[in-house]
Amino acid sequence: MGIEFLLTSLIVVASPGTGVLFTVAAGLSRGARASVVAALACTLGIVPHMLAAVTGLAALLHASALAFETLKVLGVAYLLYMAYATLKDRGALRVEPEAAPRSARQVIVSGVLVNILNPKLSIFFFAFLPQFVRADDPAGLERMLALSAVFMALTFAVFVLYGVFAAAVRRQVLSRPGVLAWMRRAFAAAFVALGVRLAFAQR
Repeated sequence: MGIEFLLTSLIVVASPGTGVLFTVAAGLSRGARASVVAALACTLGIVPHMLAAVTGLAALLHASALAFETLKVLGVAYLLYMAYATLKDRGALRVEPEAAPRSARQVIVSGVLVNILNPKLSIFFFAFLPQFVRADDPAGLERMLALSAVFMALTFAVFVLYGVFAAAVRRQVLSRPGVLAWMRRAFAAAFVALGVRLAFAQR
């Protein structure tokens, strides 16, 4: 496993996207525990895309306009729903003193869906992993699975850092209702922006 893979993965993971946004929102609204749950959920949402790439299903997604567009529309719709729910105080920035078991389940479901409904992740894995595995490697499948596991571990670690930092400033944010209102609008706008970007994504 080369340093190139680790550095590239770190840059990709640390770049702000739907997963980072969702994890930060969870940390701000429900605290450190919820941010860790959100980070785990977003990481689990990578698994289907990773398996699709490793098994070659991503090639079908790349080749099929209908499959890609269908998944993309679902992803855009879900991001817009997240924006609406955030504005209405029912989504990512819903403030709760403690994260109840039901709330934790909701965070997991939402976090997994955020990544599952992004078809670009499958294509990313399909294009990304083969660059670090030789075509004649007899253990190519095992190596891609190992690289995927490292990528997921980095995702979880970086997202936890984002979320815990957000949780650390939670009290300062929640003690200022005006700041929270503006943050809710900013997060909703960010979800909309990500949805628009996904809507214009090409195969």
